[in-house]
Amino acid sequence: MNLPIQDRASAGRELARALEEYRDRDPLIVLALPRGGVPVAAEIAEHLDAELDLMIVRKLGMPGHEELAMGAIASGGARVLNRQVLGYRDVSDEAIEKVAERERRELERREQTYRGDRPWPDMSDATVIIVDDGLATGSTMSAALEALKIHRPREIVVAVPVAPADTIENLRSNADNIVCLETPDNFNAIGQWYRDFHQVSDEEVRQLLDRFWNK
Repeated sequence: MNLPIQDRASAGRELARALEEYRDRDPLIVLALPRGGVPVAAEIAEHLDAELDLMIVRKLGMPGHEELAMGAIASGGARVLNRQVLGYRDVSDEAIEKVAERERRELERREQTYRGDRPWPDMSDATVIIVDDGLATGSTMSAALEALKIHRPREIVVAVPVAPADTIENLRSNADNIVCLETPDNFNAIGQWYRDFHQVSDEEVRQLLDRFWNK
């Protein structure tokens, strides 16, 4: 893949070709991390003729420095804390719980907005490809992988267009395979590697999901 990437849909098409070996897995489920991962995952699911669903993850921002992730929570109750980040400053358990509760409310809002009362797919003994539009620290993907293991899939594959090489290495022990198209140096933010990195809206997510759920 040539950098910068045109947009999330083109990233999804490139990833779909790289994931061709999984086409005949049955059952095959593609899980997107919303919101940015949904346009990428939709292209993959369409190409591989797979089921599309969501794994919702919320970053836990450091109090006073919210852009710095001290951890993340995910659908299913999983929570991951970044002990390295927490080691930089003294953060009380009470402060962590306060942030986690706020993000839990937003997670529940998104689940209701996107999924409503739709039941979770049966992921036991399935091949699950979990997709985002890129990784930086990997904390959100780590939380998603912890949540996914609760469902006991047969095989877990992480698929992303771009990420730092060290982030990919740190995730390898939590997945059966990782497909990442580019691992550029001098990685500051995911958006720097896209020409079009607009903020994906709730409405765009719902429209993409409707294409699969209302067939």
